[in-house]
Amino acid sequence: MVHNCPAVSDAARKIPGAEIDWVVEEPFAPIAAMHAAVRRVLPVRMRDWRRRWWRRSARREFGAFRRELRAVHYDVVVDTQSLIKSAVLASFAQGARHGMDRASAREPLAAAFYKAKHPVPRDLHAVERNRLLAAAALGYDLDLTLDYGLAPIDSEPVAPYAVLLTMTSRADKLWGEENWIALGKALGMRVVLPWGSEAERLRAGRIATALPDAEVAPRMTIPQLARLFGRAQRVFGVDTGLTHLAAALGTRTVGIYCGSDPKLVGIYGAARARNVGALGRPPTVAEVVQALA
Repeated sequence: MVHNCPAVSDAARKIPGAEIDWVVEEPFAPIAAMHAAVRRVLPVRMRDWRRRWWRRSARREFGAFRRELRAVHYDVVVDTQSLIKSAVLASFAQGARHGMDRASAREPLAAAFYKAKHPVPRDLHAVERNRLLAAAALGYDLDLTLDYGLAPIDSEPVAPYAVLLTMTSRADKLWGEENWIALGKALGMRVVLPWGSEAERLRAGRIATALPDAEVAPRMTIPQLARLFGRAQRVFGVDTGLTHLAAALGTRTVGIYCGSDPKLVGIYGAARARNVGALGRPPTVAEVVQALA
């Protein structure tokens, strides 16, 4: 989601008056809504529908989404995810479908769903791959400075605090709890630990218990998290979309990489953000603290 925001900004700047709709998984729809150039957000609930496909209600909801998507004839439909599931969704929309060719797509079979297939180098960061695909699909030169285009969060004076984003989707992306505890002690300020699942809440609780001034946040919506990030003095996070969101909002952010390559999926183009660590080489606490400098 966040990696695709600069492509939306490019399109809006290059095509004045462009009407841009964005299909996105429902839990992350608020991120798309934060972008000033997005006219309409169409939430999709693929994960939920797959879990209960045998229920009539799921089929009814999916049918309603498909009718809403097909109600508009688009000049161009762009699938930047280049996955089979996203290509199938794009096929429901009326308009010329564009995507990456087989050699460029994350899932090569996705290219079979596109009318126009574009080569995009695989060794580029995801942000630049999305920007290049959008430029090729919409026919403009990519000669713009990078802009995430997310609306700024109003900042109210609060006591200094840092946010620790300890949760991620894969175990190999986690940073050890002992590291978070050491980092929290080194910061010398209050820390806030958000969470999304029960396992993540328990982990946040264990870390908070070992720190002199720490708070496990209540479960938050994305707009609430964005406000939390916008008011924070700094955010530290592993490879999760929320870390990218904090950086895109302009908060001082350190991305901690353990099981993924920051050259391809790290925080990108944010002036007040740094990446530390590498694929298979988690950073030390000292490296994370040093990144603040």
